Amino acid sequence: MTPRYESLDKASRERGVASLMLVRHGESMGNLADRAALQAKETRLDLDVRDADVPLSDTGVQQARAVRDYLRTLADDARPTAVASSPYRRARQTAEIAVEGLDVPLAVDERLRERDLGAFDGLTWIGIQKDYPQESERRSRVGKFYYRPPGGESWADVALRVRQVLLELQERYAGERLSVFSHQATIMAFRVAIEGLEESEVLTADKKTPLANCSMTTYVQKEGGLVLVSYGDTTAVDRAGEHVTHEPSHGTEEREE
Repeated sequence: MTPRYESLDKASRERGVASLMLVRHGESMGNLADRAALQAKETRLDLDVRDADVPLSDTGVQQARAVRDYLRTLADDARPTAVASSPYRRARQTAEIAVEGLDVPLAVDERLRERDLGAFDGLTWIGIQKDYPQESERRSRVGKFYYRPPGGESWADVALRVRQVLLELQERYAGERLSVFSHQATIMAFRVAIEGLEESEVLTADKKTPLANCSMTTYVQKEGGLVLVSYGDTTAVDRAGEHVTHEPSHGTEEREE
């Protein structure tokens, strides 16, 4: 499928990043709160910080260390030479732990942040249906990809900002092996931007194979653009014997940590 970053000319694509590894953050306290709220059938998550400030759980820290240990086992010509991260605490924590000892620069870019759920932030699907019944109906009508919560972003909105940051990353880190630490919806938006996935394709992929915490999705630069070589790879966490975790309510509600 033709890559979607056509605004880069052929020369720019050919001098883009040598490889791109997209790493989802480790398990967060938000993931734990989501799981507890789902089991208790609560309307709201028990969190006292805003989404941007949610830290990793103890398991999430161990998962990030597993990525660090995995990266250290790679040959010198395979390790990341540049790193970018979402500014959200859980992603930045993951990045900082993962690159310990690698002596690579870490750039933070707000366009790599998670999808903004607006008024739905902190609510469970039960809470959304209770407090915003008309929005629940509108979401069903519009569809998950294009639906924008009040004050928030749609998946399409995330894809737009990811397209922009991808163009800049390709040029800024030309020839580099770049690792990006980000979030579920944002990484799926990279797939839209790079692979040209259609609405139905990206939603099917997201539902059938949800990204595990600290999973790795990797592309390599070949003639004509970036090519996917692995999606949602949990090798790092598996090798360390750590628990592989997913979004507990994934596919049943609007929350995407």
